[in-house]
Amino acid sequence: MRQFFAMSFGGLTPSYYIRQLFFGALFAALFVYVKSQSPSGLGLGPLSLAVVCTLLYPYSRFVYESVVGFIVGKNVFFVNALLMLIVKVFTMLLCWFLALFIAPIGLAYIYWHHSRQSSN
Repeated sequence: MRQFFAMSFGGLTPSYYIRQLFFGALFAALFVYVKSQSPSGLGLGPLSLAVVCTLLYPYSRFVYESVVGFIVGKNVFFVNALLMLIVKVFTMLLCWFLALFIAPIGLAYIYWHHSRQSSN
């Protein structure tokens, strides 16, 4: 079991994981702030969701960037910087909210990739 966690959760480089964790924490802070301002307040459920989504966000973003990299390849697009920033924030927010569903795909791929490397 320990090897499973090391090969899946430990599969991203530390610099990539920390960078994505930083952005995930920003979304979590925004989510917690907005939820705490609602009439129902901030309960344990939304707080737990924010923590889980933040911890899984780097793996969710890894899946997104891998799919986009596969589709786009090495092409370079010249677009308006403001439009690109808006699209980037939107995709980051989408990856954060859907991290619970997207991250298992990334974790499974990372585990598969590292298990193949160790067997060769």
